Amino acid sequence: MLNVAAINCFYGNVQVLRDFSLRLEAGEVLCLLGRNGAGKTTLMKAIMGLVRAKSGRITLDDTDLTALAPHLVPKQGIGYVPQGRRLFAEMTVEENLRIGLMTRDRGPETLDRIHRLFPRLRERLYQRAGTLSGGEQQMLAMARALCLEPKVLLLDEPTEGLMPTMITAILDTVQALKAEGVATILVEQRVAAALTVADRIAFIENGQSRETVAPQILRDDPALLHHYVGVGLKRA
Repeated sequence: MLNVAAINCFYGNVQVLRDFSLRLEAGEVLCLLGRNGAGKTTLMKAIMGLVRAKSGRITLDDTDLTALAPHLVPKQGIGYVPQGRRLFAEMTVEENLRIGLMTRDRGPETLDRIHRLFPRLRERLYQRAGTLSGGEQQMLAMARALCLEPKVLLLDEPTEGLMPTMITAILDTVQALKAEGVATILVEQRVAAALTVADRIAFIENGQSRETVAPQILRDDPALLHHYVGVGLKRA
């Protein structure tokens, strides 16, 4: 489905990703772990075309994403929820959602599905996005991405700064999307929470893809977490 093959990415003269590769299948949740500055967010931006790969390829099915302008990448069915949400704060919840719908010409049926996934947003439709709580803003950011009816969803630290009930709601949504065949790359600092939804854990170190393991391996022996992330495994 999504294939990242030996990409190299730079900011100016500084190389961030080095021959980085990964593969993501339909309905799979891949959790990407690494220390700050390892290249996790750069990978997300490279997939979206916001950072250009100087070499290597990124493909979705038979489409070469590295050949596309950034505004055309979401039209292929890739939703992106960046760290910090990046909502249109002065626009209403409804207006933010309609921007998502316009990306791939989706209509009322898609919007109804979003309202079922996030009933709280239905209650806030005419409220400005910037006045929502942090958890509600994260829901809106996810909902806007889901308005594309994506094949692939990229989530960069989706539970950052959220209270436990909101974290549970976000992870439940990821689980529901998984059942529908949506593939997800999840960057998440709450490792124990990520393990509840992940099918595989991939480690990135100094811009390079390292080991990829099943969640149970980390539950049984968290030594890899200490090595690549510098943390232990805590309860969600």
